[in-house]
Amino acid sequence: MSPKTQTVRHDDANEPNEKIVLRVTDLKVVTNAGDEILHGVDFALSRGEILGLVGESGSGKTTAGLACMGHFREGLKFGSGSVSIWPRGDATAVEVLDLSEVAVRDLRGSRIAYIPQDPALSLNPAMRVGEQIREVLDIHGFGSSDRERTDRVAEVLVDVGLPGDKTYQKRWPHQLSGGQQQRIGIAMAFAMYPDVLILDEPTTGLDVSTQSVVLDTIRQMTVANNVAGLYITHDLAVIKDISDRVAVMLRGDLVEEGPVSAVLDHPQHEYTQMLMSAVPDLDGRKTIGDGAAEANKPSEDDDQTHILVSTGEKPSPGGTDSDGSESGGGAASATAPLLEVKDIALAYGKAQILNGINLTLEPGECTMLLGESGSGKTTLSQCVAGLNDDYTGSVKLRGTELERSTRKRSNEQRVGIQYVFQSPFSSLNPRRSIGQSLTVPLEMSGEGTAASRKAVVEEALDSVRLGRSFYHRRPGDLSGGERQRAAIARALVNAPSVMVCDEITSALDVSVQASIVALLRTLREERQLAMLFVTHNIALSRHIADNLAVLNKGKIVDYGPTAQVLENPTHEYTRALIADVPKF
Repeated sequence: MSPKTQTVRHDDANEPNEKIVLRVTDLKVVTNAGDEILHGVDFALSRGEILGLVGESGSGKTTAGLACMGHFREGLKFGSGSVSIWPRGDATAVEVLDLSEVAVRDLRGSRIAYIPQDPALSLNPAMRVGEQIREVLDIHGFGSSDRERTDRVAEVLVDVGLPGDKTYQKRWPHQLSGGQQQRIGIAMAFAMYPDVLILDEPTTGLDVSTQSVVLDTIRQMTVANNVAGLYITHDLAVIKDISDRVAVMLRGDLVEEGPVSAVLDHPQHEYTQMLMSAVPDLDGRKTIGDGAAEANKPSEDDDQTHILVSTGEKPSPGGTDSDGSESGGGAASATAPLLEVKDIALAYGKAQILNGINLTLEPGECTMLLGESGSGKTTLSQCVAGLNDDYTGSVKLRGTELERSTRKRSNEQRVGIQYVFQSPFSSLNPRRSIGQSLTVPLEMSGEGTAASRKAVVEEALDSVRLGRSFYHRRPGDLSGGERQRAAIARALVNAPSVMVCDEITSALDVSVQASIVALLRTLREERQLAMLFVTHNIALSRHIADNLAVLNKGKIVDYGPTAQVLENPTHEYTRALIADVPKF
Protein backbone atom coordinates (compact mmCIF):
# COMPACT_ATOMS: atom_id res chain seq x y z
CA MET A 1 0.00 0.00 0.00
CA SER A 2 1.24 3.47 -0.87
CA PRO A 3 1.64 5.98 1.98
CA LYS A 4 -0.93 8.79 2.08
CA THR A 5 0.46 12.12 0.88
CA GLN A 6 -0.04 15.16 3.11
CA THR A 7 -2.45 17.57 1.41
CA VAL A 8 -1.59 21.27 1.23
CA ARG A 9 -4.77 22.97 2.52
CA HIS A 10 -5.26 26.72 2.23
CA ASP A 11 -8.12 26.91 4.77
CA ASP A 12 -10.23 24.77 7.11
CA ALA A 13 -13.42 24.65 4.99
CA ASN A 14 -13.02 20.87 4.78
CA GLU A 15 -13.59 20.57 8.54
CA PRO A 16 -17.12 19.60 9.69
CA ASN A 17 -19.65 22.43 9.23
CA GLU A 18 -23.36 22.88 8.54
CA LYS A 19 -22.89 23.65 4.82
CA ILE A 20 -21.35 20.28 3.94
CA VAL A 21 -23.64 17.94 2.00
CA LEU A 22 -21.19 15.19 1.06
CA ARG A 23 -17.93 14.23 2.75
CA VAL A 24 -15.29 11.81 1.46
CA THR A 25 -13.04 10.57 4.25
CA ASP A 26 -9.81 8.58 3.83
CA LEU A 27 -11.18 6.93 0.68
CA LYS A 28 -9.08 4.11 -0.73
CA VAL A 29 -9.90 2.34 -3.99
CA VAL A 30 -8.02 -0.77 -5.07
CA THR A 31 -7.80 -3.01 -8.11
CA ASN A 32 -9.13 -6.56 -7.96
CA ALA A 33 -5.51 -7.61 -7.53
CA GLY A 34 -5.19 -5.40 -4.44
CA ASP A 35 -3.12 -2.53 -5.89
CA GLU A 36 -4.12 0.83 -4.45
CA ILE A 37 -5.49 3.45 -6.88
CA LEU A 38 -6.67 6.10 -4.39
CA HIS A 39 -4.47 6.46 -1.33
CA GLY A 40 -6.83 7.90 1.27
CA VAL A 41 -8.58 10.90 -0.30
CA ASP A 42 -10.41 13.53 1.78
CA PHE A 43 -12.67 16.31 0.49
CA ALA A 44 -16.10 17.81 1.16
CA LEU A 45 -18.86 19.34 -0.98
CA SER A 46 -20.96 22.25 0.33
CA ARG A 47 -24.39 23.51 -0.72
CA GLY A 48 -24.42 26.18 -3.40
CA GLU A 49 -20.71 25.69 -4.13
CA ILE A 50 -18.69 23.85 -6.77
CA LEU A 51 -15.46 22.03 -5.98
CA GLY A 52 -13.22 21.64 -9.02
CA LEU A 53 -11.36 18.31 -8.98
CA VAL A 54 -8.39 18.65 -11.34
CA GLY A 55 -5.47 16.51 -12.42
CA GLU A 56 -4.03 14.77 -15.44
CA SER A 57 -5.33 11.55 -16.96
CA GLY A 58 -4.71 8.71 -14.54
CA SER A 59 -4.64 10.94 -11.45
CA GLY A 60 -7.75 9.27 -10.01
CA LYS A 61 -10.15 12.22 -10.24
CA THR A 62 -12.91 10.34 -12.11
CA THR A 63 -12.45 7.31 -9.84
CA ALA A 64 -12.98 9.59 -6.81
CA GLY A 65 -15.99 11.27 -8.43
CA LEU A 66 -17.71 7.98 -9.29
CA ALA A 67 -17.03 6.67 -5.77
CA CYS A 68 -19.22 9.53 -4.49
CA MET A 69 -22.07 7.72 -6.27
CA GLY A 70 -21.06 4.30 -4.95
CA HIS A 71 -19.80 3.27 -8.39
CA PHE A 72 -16.48 1.64 -9.26
CA ARG A 73 -15.35 0.92 -12.79
CA GLU A 74 -14.64 -2.63 -13.91
CA GLY A 75 -11.48 -3.96 -12.29
CA LEU A 76 -11.72 -1.59 -9.30
CA LYS A 77 -13.37 -1.97 -5.91
CA PHE A 78 -13.86 -0.16 -2.61
CA GLY A 79 -10.89 -0.49 -0.27
CA SER A 80 -11.68 1.51 2.86
CA GLY A 81 -12.88 4.91 4.05
CA SER A 82 -16.32 6.47 3.76
CA VAL A 83 -18.59 8.62 1.59
CA SER A 84 -21.27 10.35 3.69
CA ILE A 85 -24.22 12.34 2.35
CA TRP A 86 -26.74 14.48 4.22
CA PRO A 87 -29.90 14.58 2.05
CA ARG A 88 -31.90 17.82 2.11
CA GLY A 89 -33.73 18.21 5.41
CA ASP A 90 -32.13 15.10 6.94
CA ALA A 91 -29.83 15.58 9.94
CA THR A 92 -28.55 12.00 9.75
CA ALA A 93 -25.80 11.10 7.30
CA VAL A 94 -26.24 8.23 4.86
CA GLU A 95 -23.14 6.10 4.25
CA VAL A 96 -23.21 5.67 0.48
CA LEU A 97 -20.76 2.76 0.39
CA ASP A 98 -22.76 0.80 2.96
CA LEU A 99 -25.99 0.89 0.94
CA SER A 100 -27.43 -2.10 -0.89
CA GLU A 101 -27.37 -2.11 -4.69
CA VAL A 102 -31.09 -1.25 -4.81
CA ALA A 103 -30.69 1.63 -2.33
CA VAL A 104 -27.68 3.12 -4.10
CA ARG A 105 -29.54 2.98 -7.44
CA ASP A 106 -32.39 4.93 -5.84
CA LEU A 107 -29.86 7.47 -4.54
CA ARG A 108 -28.42 8.06 -8.01
CA GLY A 109 -30.52 10.41 -10.07
CA SER A 110 -32.56 11.52 -7.09
CA ARG A 111 -30.10 12.73 -4.42
CA ILE A 112 -26.85 12.45 -6.43
CA ALA A 113 -26.96 13.32 -10.14
CA TYR A 114 -24.30 12.77 -12.79
CA ILE A 115 -23.49 14.67 -15.99
CA PRO A 116 -21.09 12.76 -18.29
CA GLN A 117 -18.48 14.09 -20.71
CA ASP A 118 -20.22 13.23 -23.97
CA PRO A 119 -23.96 13.99 -24.07
CA ALA A 120 -24.30 12.39 -27.51
CA LEU A 121 -23.35 9.02 -26.01
CA SER A 122 -25.40 9.40 -22.82
CA LEU A 123 -28.65 10.41 -24.52
CA ASN A 124 -30.77 7.62 -26.00
CA PRO A 125 -30.97 8.27 -29.76
CA ALA A 126 -34.26 6.35 -29.94
CA MET A 127 -36.04 8.57 -27.40
CA ARG A 128 -37.29 12.13 -27.77
CA VAL A 129 -35.59 14.56 -25.39
CA GLY A 130 -38.73 15.34 -23.41
CA GLU A 131 -39.32 11.62 -22.83
CA GLN A 132 -35.77 11.20 -21.52
CA ILE A 133 -36.28 13.87 -18.85
CA ARG A 134 -39.71 12.45 -18.00
CA GLU A 135 -38.16 8.98 -17.59
CA VAL A 136 -36.00 10.26 -14.71
CA LEU A 137 -39.11 11.61 -12.95
CA ASP A 138 -41.06 8.38 -13.52
CA ILE A 139 -38.28 6.10 -12.23
CA HIS A 140 -37.87 8.09 -9.01
CA GLY A 141 -41.58 8.75 -8.46
CA PHE A 142 -41.52 12.53 -8.66
CA GLY A 143 -44.62 14.33 -7.36
CA SER A 144 -48.08 12.92 -6.83
CA SER A 145 -49.59 13.22 -10.29
CA ASP A 146 -48.89 12.93 -13.99
CA ARG A 147 -49.50 16.67 -14.36
CA GLU A 148 -46.74 17.51 -11.85
CA ARG A 149 -44.22 15.47 -13.84
CA THR A 150 -45.33 17.01 -17.14
CA ASP A 151 -44.98 20.51 -15.66
CA ARG A 152 -41.56 19.66 -14.19
CA VAL A 153 -40.22 18.60 -17.61
CA ALA A 154 -41.20 21.96 -19.13
CA GLU A 155 -39.93 23.86 -16.10
CA VAL A 156 -36.47 22.30 -16.02
CA LEU A 157 -36.03 22.80 -19.79
CA VAL A 158 -36.70 26.52 -19.33
CA ASP A 159 -34.32 26.57 -16.35
CA VAL A 160 -31.43 25.39 -18.57
CA GLY A 161 -32.25 27.95 -21.26
CA LEU A 162 -34.16 25.73 -23.70
CA PRO A 163 -37.78 25.94 -24.90
CA GLY A 164 -40.15 23.99 -22.67
CA ASP A 165 -42.95 23.61 -25.21
CA LYS A 166 -44.21 20.27 -26.55
CA THR A 167 -42.67 20.86 -29.98
CA TYR A 168 -39.18 21.14 -28.56
CA GLN A 169 -39.74 18.17 -26.23
CA LYS A 170 -40.52 16.02 -29.29
CA ARG A 171 -37.09 16.63 -30.86
CA TRP A 172 -34.61 13.78 -31.21
CA PRO A 173 -31.07 14.13 -29.77
CA HIS A 174 -29.52 14.22 -33.26
CA GLN A 175 -31.57 17.32 -34.07
CA LEU A 176 -29.78 19.28 -31.34
CA SER A 177 -26.36 20.91 -31.29
CA GLY A 178 -23.65 19.71 -28.90
CA GLY A 179 -24.41 22.52 -26.47
CA GLN A 180 -28.16 21.80 -26.55
CA GLN A 181 -27.51 18.09 -25.97
CA GLN A 182 -25.37 18.94 -22.95
CA ARG A 183 -28.10 21.20 -21.56
CA ILE A 184 -30.59 18.33 -21.93
CA GLY A 185 -28.15 16.30 -19.80
CA ILE A 186 -28.09 19.12 -17.23
CA ALA A 187 -31.90 19.22 -17.23
CA MET A 188 -32.05 15.47 -16.58
CA ALA A 189 -29.57 15.86 -13.71
CA PHE A 190 -31.55 18.68 -12.03
CA ALA A 191 -35.01 17.20 -12.66
CA MET A 192 -35.26 15.59 -9.19
CA TYR A 193 -33.80 18.57 -7.27
CA PRO A 194 -30.66 16.63 -6.25
CA ASP A 195 -28.40 17.49 -3.33
CA VAL A 196 -25.14 16.66 -5.11
CA LEU A 197 -24.12 17.02 -8.76
CA ILE A 198 -21.11 15.15 -10.22
CA LEU A 199 -19.89 16.69 -13.51
CA ASP A 200 -17.31 14.66 -15.44
CA GLU A 201 -15.57 16.88 -18.05
CA PRO A 202 -18.95 18.17 -19.35
CA THR A 203 -17.46 20.84 -21.66
CA THR A 204 -14.53 18.89 -23.16
CA GLY A 205 -14.80 19.11 -26.95
CA LEU A 206 -17.17 22.11 -26.93
CA ASP A 207 -16.15 25.35 -28.63
CA VAL A 208 -15.61 28.40 -26.42
CA SER A 209 -19.00 30.00 -27.11
CA THR A 210 -20.95 26.81 -26.42
CA GLN A 211 -18.74 26.07 -23.42
CA SER A 212 -19.47 29.51 -22.01
CA VAL A 213 -23.24 28.96 -22.26
CA VAL A 214 -23.02 25.49 -20.67
CA LEU A 215 -20.81 26.74 -17.81
CA ASP A 216 -23.18 29.64 -17.14
CA THR A 217 -26.10 27.18 -17.08
CA ILE A 218 -24.34 24.87 -14.61
CA ARG A 219 -23.33 27.76 -12.38
CA GLN A 220 -26.81 29.33 -12.32
CA MET A 221 -28.56 26.01 -11.69
CA THR A 222 -26.14 25.09 -8.89
CA VAL A 223 -26.67 28.36 -7.04
CA ALA A 224 -30.42 28.59 -7.69
CA ASN A 225 -31.03 25.02 -6.46
CA ASN A 226 -28.50 25.22 -3.60
CA VAL A 227 -26.76 22.09 -4.93
CA ALA A 228 -23.25 20.92 -4.06
CA GLY A 229 -21.21 20.34 -7.23
CA LEU A 230 -18.09 18.32 -8.02
CA TYR A 231 -16.62 19.45 -11.35
CA ILE A 232 -14.05 16.98 -12.70
CA THR A 233 -11.73 18.37 -15.38
CA HIS A 234 -8.16 18.86 -16.57
CA ASP A 235 -8.92 22.40 -17.80
CA LEU A 236 -7.75 24.84 -15.14
CA ALA A 237 -9.06 27.87 -17.03
CA VAL A 238 -12.59 26.44 -16.77
CA ILE A 239 -12.08 25.82 -13.05
CA LYS A 240 -11.22 29.50 -12.59
CA ASP A 241 -14.57 30.42 -14.19
CA ILE A 242 -16.94 27.99 -12.52
CA SER A 243 -15.56 26.73 -9.20
CA ASP A 244 -15.51 28.18 -5.69
CA ARG A 245 -12.87 25.76 -4.52
CA VAL A 246 -10.34 23.47 -6.20
CA ALA A 247 -8.68 20.17 -5.25
CA VAL A 248 -5.65 18.94 -7.18
CA MET A 249 -4.99 15.21 -7.62
CA LEU A 250 -1.75 13.45 -8.52
CA ARG A 251 -1.42 9.66 -8.90
CA GLY A 252 -4.20 8.83 -6.44
CA ASP A 253 -3.39 11.52 -3.88
CA LEU A 254 -5.06 14.84 -3.22
CA VAL A 255 -2.03 17.16 -3.05
CA GLU A 256 -3.56 20.64 -2.69
CA GLU A 257 -6.98 22.09 -1.85
CA GLY A 258 -8.51 25.47 -1.12
CA PRO A 259 -10.33 28.47 -2.60
CA VAL A 260 -9.77 28.87 -6.34
CA SER A 261 -7.99 32.21 -5.92
CA ALA A 262 -5.60 30.79 -3.32
CA VAL A 263 -4.70 27.56 -5.15
CA LEU A 264 -4.46 28.93 -8.70
CA ASP A 265 -2.93 32.32 -7.88
CA HIS A 266 -0.59 31.06 -5.17
CA PRO A 267 -0.02 27.31 -5.71
CA GLN A 268 2.12 25.71 -3.04
CA HIS A 269 2.61 22.16 -4.32
CA GLU A 270 5.15 21.75 -7.13
CA TYR A 271 2.70 19.68 -9.18
CA THR A 272 0.08 22.46 -9.05
CA GLN A 273 2.78 24.93 -10.07
CA MET A 274 3.70 22.71 -13.04
CA LEU A 275 0.05 22.48 -14.15
CA MET A 276 -0.33 26.26 -13.94
CA SER A 277 2.78 26.84 -16.03
CA ALA A 278 1.39 24.56 -18.78
CA VAL A 279 -1.93 26.42 -19.20
CA PRO A 280 -1.97 28.49 -22.43
CA ASP A 281 -2.78 32.16 -21.97
CA LEU A 282 -4.50 34.27 -24.61
CA ASP A 283 -2.15 37.20 -23.99
CA GLY A 284 0.89 35.04 -24.75
CA ARG A 285 2.82 36.28 -21.72
CA LYS A 286 4.39 32.88 -21.16
CA THR A 287 5.86 30.22 -23.45
CA ILE A 288 4.19 26.90 -22.74
CA GLY A 289 5.85 23.56 -23.31
CA ASP A 290 9.53 24.47 -23.04
CA GLY A 291 10.09 22.37 -19.94
CA ALA A 292 8.06 19.50 -21.38
CA ALA A 293 10.00 19.65 -24.61
CA GLU A 294 13.34 19.55 -22.82
CA ALA A 295 12.21 16.61 -20.69
CA ASN A 296 11.30 14.65 -23.80
CA LYS A 297 14.41 15.36 -25.83
CA PRO A 298 16.71 12.43 -26.64
CA SER A 299 19.83 12.15 -24.53
CA GLU A 300 23.24 13.05 -25.90
CA ASP A 301 24.22 9.38 -25.86
CA ASP A 302 21.39 8.28 -28.16
CA ASP A 303 22.25 7.55 -31.78
CA GLN A 304 19.37 9.63 -33.10
CA THR A 305 19.08 11.82 -36.17
CA HIS A 306 16.33 13.76 -37.89
CA ILE A 307 14.92 12.80 -41.24
CA LEU A 308 15.14 15.96 -43.29
CA VAL A 309 17.42 18.59 -41.86
CA SER A 310 19.97 18.66 -39.08
CA THR A 311 19.45 21.04 -36.17
CA GLY A 312 22.79 22.66 -36.74
CA GLU A 313 21.41 25.29 -39.12
CA LYS A 314 17.87 26.58 -39.39
CA PRO A 315 16.56 26.41 -42.97
CA SER A 316 15.91 29.79 -44.50
CA PRO A 317 12.39 30.84 -45.54
CA GLY A 318 11.15 30.03 -49.01
CA GLY A 319 11.70 26.26 -48.98
CA THR A 320 15.52 26.11 -49.15
CA ASP A 321 18.24 25.47 -46.63
CA SER A 322 20.91 28.07 -46.04
CA ASP A 323 23.20 26.29 -48.50
CA GLY A 324 20.63 26.65 -51.30
CA SER A 325 19.45 23.03 -51.35
CA GLU A 326 15.73 22.30 -51.49
CA SER A 327 13.90 21.30 -48.30
CA GLY A 328 10.44 19.89 -47.78
CA GLY A 329 10.44 17.81 -50.95
CA GLY A 330 9.91 19.09 -54.48
CA ALA A 331 10.87 22.35 -56.13
CA ALA A 332 9.24 25.52 -54.84
CA SER A 333 8.20 28.30 -57.17
CA ALA A 334 10.08 31.54 -56.67
CA THR A 335 6.82 33.51 -56.43
CA ALA A 336 4.01 31.07 -55.59
CA PRO A 337 3.18 30.33 -51.94
CA LEU A 338 3.86 26.81 -50.67
CA LEU A 339 0.11 26.26 -50.25
CA GLU A 340 -2.60 28.43 -51.78
CA VAL A 341 -6.33 27.97 -51.16
CA LYS A 342 -8.42 30.03 -53.56
CA ASP A 343 -12.19 30.60 -53.72
CA ILE A 344 -13.03 27.30 -52.00
CA ALA A 345 -16.80 26.79 -51.77
CA LEU A 346 -18.88 23.77 -50.81
CA ALA A 347 -22.60 23.26 -50.39
CA TYR A 348 -24.85 20.34 -49.52
CA GLY A 349 -28.19 21.17 -51.05
CA LYS A 350 -29.20 24.62 -49.79
CA ALA A 351 -26.71 24.48 -46.92
CA GLN A 352 -23.61 26.53 -47.78
CA ILE A 353 -20.78 24.95 -45.77
CA LEU A 354 -17.86 26.92 -47.24
CA ASN A 355 -18.23 30.20 -49.10
CA GLY A 356 -15.23 31.66 -50.94
CA ILE A 357 -12.27 30.72 -48.72
CA ASN A 358 -8.84 32.17 -49.54
CA LEU A 359 -5.61 31.69 -47.60
CA THR A 360 -1.92 30.93 -48.11
CA LEU A 361 0.86 29.10 -46.24
CA GLU A 362 4.62 29.53 -46.54
CA PRO A 363 7.35 27.07 -45.42
CA GLY A 364 7.66 26.97 -41.62
CA GLU A 365 4.48 28.98 -41.16
CA CYS A 366 1.46 27.99 -39.04
CA THR A 367 -2.04 29.26 -39.69
CA MET A 368 -4.74 28.49 -37.14
CA LEU A 369 -8.27 27.84 -38.43
CA LEU A 370 -10.51 28.95 -35.59
CA GLY A 371 -14.26 28.73 -35.21
CA GLU A 372 -17.18 27.14 -33.42
CA SER A 373 -18.48 23.67 -34.19
CA GLY A 374 -20.16 23.81 -37.59
CA SER A 375 -18.16 26.82 -38.80
CA GLY A 376 -16.57 24.75 -41.60
CA LYS A 377 -12.98 24.56 -40.37
CA THR A 378 -12.65 20.76 -40.49
CA THR A 379 -14.44 20.62 -43.87
CA LEU A 380 -11.95 23.16 -45.23
CA SER A 381 -8.96 21.22 -43.90
CA GLN A 382 -10.30 18.01 -45.48
CA CYS A 383 -10.67 19.80 -48.84
CA VAL A 384 -7.03 20.88 -48.61
CA ALA A 385 -5.94 17.31 -47.90
CA GLY A 386 -8.12 15.83 -50.67
CA LEU A 387 -10.34 13.96 -48.20
CA ASN A 388 -13.40 15.89 -49.40
CA ASP A 389 -13.69 16.40 -53.15
CA ASP A 390 -17.10 18.11 -53.31
CA TYR A 391 -15.70 21.63 -53.36
CA THR A 392 -15.24 24.22 -56.09
CA GLY A 393 -12.25 26.54 -56.29
CA SER A 394 -8.62 25.44 -56.15
CA VAL A 395 -5.89 24.11 -53.84
CA LYS A 396 -2.36 24.68 -55.11
CA LEU A 397 0.87 23.20 -53.78
CA ARG A 398 3.97 25.14 -54.95
CA GLY A 399 1.94 26.76 -57.69
CA THR A 400 0.54 23.49 -59.08
CA GLU A 401 -3.21 22.98 -58.80
CA LEU A 402 -4.10 19.72 -57.04
CA GLU A 403 -6.82 17.30 -58.03
CA ARG A 404 -9.78 17.50 -55.66
CA SER A 405 -9.51 13.88 -54.53
CA THR A 406 -6.33 12.57 -52.93
CA ARG A 407 -6.74 9.38 -55.02
CA LYS A 408 -6.24 11.41 -58.20
CA ARG A 409 -3.24 13.34 -56.93
CA SER A 410 0.29 12.27 -57.74
CA ASN A 411 2.29 10.38 -55.13
CA GLU A 412 4.50 13.43 -54.53
CA GLN A 413 1.42 15.62 -53.98
CA ARG A 414 -0.16 13.10 -51.61
CA VAL A 415 2.90 12.87 -49.38
CA GLY A 416 3.34 16.66 -49.55
CA ILE A 417 0.19 17.25 -47.48
CA GLN A 418 -0.32 14.97 -44.46
CA TYR A 419 -3.29 14.91 -42.08
CA VAL A 420 -3.24 14.27 -38.32
CA PHE A 421 -6.68 13.39 -36.98
CA GLN A 422 -8.25 14.53 -33.72
CA SER A 423 -8.41 11.13 -32.04
CA PRO A 424 -5.29 8.95 -32.09
CA PHE A 425 -7.42 6.27 -30.40
CA SER A 426 -9.39 5.76 -33.61
CA SER A 427 -6.71 6.64 -36.17
CA LEU A 428 -4.15 4.05 -34.98
CA ASN A 429 -4.94 0.37 -35.60
CA PRO A 430 -5.05 -1.33 -32.17
CA ARG A 431 -4.04 -4.68 -33.74
CA ARG A 432 -0.82 -3.32 -35.22
CA SER A 433 2.36 -2.21 -33.54
CA ILE A 434 3.26 1.46 -33.77
CA GLY A 435 6.07 0.57 -36.18
CA GLN A 436 3.69 -1.31 -38.48
CA SER A 437 1.21 1.59 -38.51
CA LEU A 438 3.95 4.09 -39.30
CA THR A 439 5.30 1.91 -42.12
CA VAL A 440 1.98 1.90 -44.04
CA PRO A 441 2.42 5.38 -45.61
CA LEU A 442 5.90 4.40 -46.84
CA GLU A 443 4.57 1.15 -48.30
CA MET A 444 1.78 3.04 -50.08
CA SER A 445 4.29 5.43 -51.63
CA GLY A 446 6.28 2.39 -52.82
CA GLU A 447 9.68 3.79 -51.93
CA GLY A 448 12.65 2.09 -50.28
CA THR A 449 13.34 -1.37 -48.96
CA ALA A 450 11.92 -2.93 -45.80
CA ALA A 451 15.14 -2.06 -43.98
CA SER A 452 15.21 1.55 -45.17
CA ARG A 453 11.53 2.00 -44.30
CA LYS A 454 12.16 0.73 -40.78
CA ALA A 455 15.05 3.18 -40.42
CA VAL A 456 12.82 6.09 -41.52
CA VAL A 457 10.10 5.05 -39.05
CA GLU A 458 12.63 4.82 -36.20
CA GLU A 459 13.93 8.29 -37.07
CA ALA A 460 10.36 9.64 -37.09
CA LEU A 461 9.76 8.15 -33.64
CA ASP A 462 12.95 9.85 -32.45
CA SER A 463 11.89 13.17 -33.95
CA VAL A 464 8.61 13.21 -31.96
CA ARG A 465 10.54 12.38 -28.76
CA LEU A 466 9.18 8.86 -28.36
CA GLY A 467 12.29 6.91 -29.35
CA ARG A 468 12.70 3.82 -31.49
CA SER A 469 11.88 1.55 -28.55
CA PHE A 470 8.22 2.35 -29.32
CA TYR A 471 8.47 0.57 -32.70
CA HIS A 472 7.15 -2.74 -31.32
CA ARG A 473 4.63 -1.32 -28.84
CA ARG A 474 0.89 -1.23 -29.52
CA PRO A 475 -1.49 1.76 -29.17
CA GLY A 476 -3.09 0.20 -26.09
CA ASP A 477 0.26 0.38 -24.27
CA LEU A 478 0.56 4.15 -24.82
CA SER A 479 -0.88 7.16 -23.01
CA GLY A 480 -3.05 9.67 -24.88
CA GLY A 481 -0.13 12.02 -25.40
CA GLU A 482 2.13 9.21 -26.63
CA ARG A 483 -0.55 8.08 -29.09
CA GLN A 484 -0.82 11.60 -30.44
CA ARG A 485 2.97 11.77 -30.88
CA ALA A 486 2.83 8.47 -32.78
CA ALA A 487 0.10 9.89 -35.03
CA ILE A 488 2.28 12.93 -35.73
CA ALA A 489 5.24 10.64 -36.47
CA ARG A 490 3.11 8.75 -39.00
CA ALA A 491 2.40 12.04 -40.77
CA LEU A 492 6.12 12.83 -40.81
CA VAL A 493 7.52 9.60 -42.29
CA ASN A 494 6.97 10.76 -45.88
CA ALA A 495 8.62 14.13 -45.16
CA PRO A 496 5.63 16.36 -45.98
CA SER A 497 5.88 20.08 -46.56
CA VAL A 498 2.40 20.77 -45.11
CA MET A 499 0.79 19.12 -42.09
CA VAL A 500 -2.91 19.54 -41.30
CA CYS A 501 -3.59 19.16 -37.56
CA ASP A 502 -7.30 18.66 -36.83
CA GLU A 503 -8.09 19.37 -33.14
CA ILE A 504 -5.09 17.26 -32.11
CA THR A 505 -4.83 18.75 -28.59
CA SER A 506 -8.55 19.00 -27.72
CA ALA A 507 -8.70 15.94 -25.44
CA LEU A 508 -5.22 16.21 -23.90
CA ASP A 509 -4.20 17.26 -20.40
CA VAL A 510 -2.65 20.72 -20.20
CA SER A 511 0.86 19.39 -19.57
CA VAL A 512 0.60 16.88 -22.45
CA GLN A 513 -0.89 19.60 -24.65
CA ALA A 514 2.06 21.83 -23.78
CA SER A 515 4.55 19.13 -24.80
CA ILE A 516 2.73 18.60 -28.14
CA VAL A 517 2.76 22.37 -28.80
CA ALA A 518 6.50 22.46 -28.04
CA LEU A 519 7.05 19.48 -30.35
CA LEU A 520 5.20 21.18 -33.22
CA ARG A 521 7.24 24.34 -32.74
CA THR A 522 10.44 22.28 -32.95
CA LEU A 523 9.30 20.47 -36.10
CA ARG A 524 8.48 23.76 -37.80
CA GLU A 525 11.93 25.12 -36.99
CA GLU A 526 13.87 21.96 -37.89
CA ARG A 527 11.99 21.07 -41.08
CA GLN A 528 10.39 24.34 -42.20
CA LEU A 529 7.17 22.35 -41.96
CA ALA A 530 4.07 24.43 -42.72
CA MET A 531 0.98 23.74 -40.59
CA LEU A 532 -2.73 24.27 -40.85
CA PHE A 533 -3.87 23.97 -37.24
CA VAL A 534 -7.62 23.40 -36.82
CA THR A 535 -9.02 24.11 -33.36
CA HIS A 536 -11.68 25.85 -31.30
CA ASN A 537 -9.14 26.54 -28.53
CA ILE A 538 -8.33 30.19 -29.14
CA ALA A 539 -6.06 30.31 -26.06
CA LEU A 540 -3.46 28.27 -27.99
CA SER A 541 -3.22 30.79 -30.82
CA ARG A 542 -0.29 32.89 -29.60
CA HIS A 543 1.64 29.77 -28.61
CA ILE A 544 1.55 28.05 -32.00
CA ALA A 545 0.22 30.20 -34.85
CA ASP A 546 1.77 32.95 -36.98
CA ASN A 547 -1.58 33.73 -38.58
CA LEU A 548 -5.18 33.39 -37.47
CA ALA A 549 -8.14 32.71 -39.79
CA VAL A 550 -11.52 32.94 -38.05
CA LEU A 551 -14.36 31.03 -39.69
CA ASN A 552 -18.02 31.80 -39.14
CA LYS A 553 -20.74 30.01 -41.12
CA GLY A 554 -18.34 29.03 -43.87
CA LYS A 555 -16.67 32.41 -44.33
CA ILE A 556 -13.36 33.81 -43.08
CA VAL A 557 -14.41 36.89 -41.11
CA ASP A 558 -10.96 37.78 -39.69
CA TYR A 559 -7.57 36.84 -41.14
CA GLY A 560 -4.08 38.08 -40.43
CA PRO A 561 -1.12 37.90 -38.05
CA THR A 562 -2.19 36.33 -34.75
CA ALA A 563 -1.41 39.35 -32.56
CA GLN A 564 -3.21 41.68 -34.94
CA VAL A 565 -6.39 39.59 -35.03
CA LEU A 566 -6.45 39.10 -31.25
CA GLU A 567 -5.70 42.72 -30.36
CA ASN A 568 -7.70 44.42 -33.12
CA PRO A 569 -10.42 42.02 -34.31
CA THR A 570 -12.46 43.52 -37.12
CA HIS A 571 -15.54 41.30 -36.85
CA GLU A 572 -18.01 41.10 -33.99
CA TYR A 573 -17.91 37.29 -34.14
CA THR A 574 -14.17 37.31 -33.38
CA ARG A 575 -14.73 39.76 -30.53
CA ALA A 576 -17.42 37.46 -29.11
CA LEU A 577 -15.10 34.41 -29.32
CA ILE A 578 -12.32 36.25 -27.50
CA ALA A 579 -14.74 37.44 -24.82
CA ASP A 580 -15.87 33.84 -24.17
CA VAL A 581 -12.36 32.46 -23.57
CA PRO A 582 -11.88 31.43 -19.90
CA LYS A 583 -9.09 33.63 -18.55
CA PHE A 584 -6.87 33.63 -15.49
